[in-house]
Amino acid sequence: MARKPMQLSKRLSSAKDTQTAGNTSDNPNLMPPKMAPYIGFFAVGYVLASAIFMMVQTKFALNSQLVTVVSIIVGAYIAVHKFIKHQQRALDKKEINRLMFGGVAVVWLLTVIYFLGIWFFLFDAVSREVLTEMAIQRPLPLLSALVMILVLSLVSARLSILLINRLLNSKQSR
Repeated sequence: MARKPMQLSKRLSSAKDTQTAGNTSDNPNLMPPKMAPYIGFFAVGYVLASAIFMMVQTKFALNSQLVTVVSIIVGAYIAVHKFIKHQQRALDKKEINRLMFGGVAVVWLLTVIYFLGIWFFLFDAVSREVLTEMAIQRPLPLLSALVMILVLSLVSARLSILLINRLLNSKQSR
């Protein structure tokens, strides 16, 4: 059974084709790049920045929202930088959306794993019971905090990906 070779997304050489190389919807011969590796780069950058901030927080008290935003900015920088380096072009709007939602989903998945690790390995039965009772008696502050941090994550990811994409693309075009 013979397999067809997959066409990769590469820049075209003629002047007319280079105008449409960045937009895969105009040229059906180009396949859009897979975003999974770049979402992975986003996650690696986020984890590295978070680990560094955890070490810094042992000496200095830092605002947790600021740490989240800066960690997301570092992850976005690494992902966008790798994308531009590999694809030789900037992200388009669909790719920005996919990277943003995928990156935030990975960040939240890592947060859930981190919280479950703390829940099972750090808390004893009494601490778990106290936190459960507190969440049952007053769930609104917990839910509003979760919604606010989700919105903060989405907004900071969107803005940082857009700005870094423009910044790195303008450096490449010079």
